[in-house]
Amino acid sequence: MYEAPAGMDGQDAAFARAEAYWGVGGIIAALPGAHFVNHPWHNRAAEHKPAQLHAAILSGFSVPETVITTDPEQARAFCAGRPHGAVYKPLWNTPYRDGDGKAVQAWVSEVKPEEITDAVAACPHLFQAKIPKAFDVRLTAVGDRLFAARVDSPDLDWRRRQDLLTCTPLPVPDEIAGAVARYLAAFQLVFGAFDFAVTGDGQWWFLECNPNGQWAFLPEAMTDAIAHALADRLRKGPTA
Repeated sequence: MYEAPAGMDGQDAAFARAEAYWGVGGIIAALPGAHFVNHPWHNRAAEHKPAQLHAAILSGFSVPETVITTDPEQARAFCAGRPHGAVYKPLWNTPYRDGDGKAVQAWVSEVKPEEITDAVAACPHLFQAKIPKAFDVRLTAVGDRLFAARVDSPDLDWRRRQDLLTCTPLPVPDEIAGAVARYLAAFQLVFGAFDFAVTGDGQWWFLECNPNGQWAFLPEAMTDAIAHALADRLRKGPTA
């Protein structure tokens, strides 16, 4: 995150931030022989949700039915046709403030057809079939070392109130481990924070993968193991 010098604001600050991002960021990304976890260009390519969903399907994950559209009627029809309902999720966590200047967050939310307005036409919106989940999973991958935690929360989007969630270490099924490896390879990633919804019959549904996701909120034993895995990866270098 690049910040403008103190006292600079408005268009001048925006220009300075952009120049720093493209200048310093470009230099760092182009360093010969540098070992990244992950390379910033690979991170950027892997952050697009449509690309994530496509790669997830090719990797062998189960992916909820999804539509990305600017057509309000298509959005309403999609949401009406899902047996367990549908959810809306933003394509990017774009900074947004309300009329009082307070930062607000667009969480994953259940949406009904009658709630969809013609404002959908203003930009692409992502709607997805709601999975009747028994619990969530956050799987943190560092190369071939996988650390999965069952996440139990009263909220549809467990990130909303993290003080109410509980995390418990969970084994990773072989088929999920194989799909994770294929997904990481597709984006040339070393690290990935995968989110899944798991149904009562044990099926894991891919929701997204943050190539720079958080993991310090997990149980201490897991965070210690992840930190050591990252340190080992950085110490061994790009041939690890």
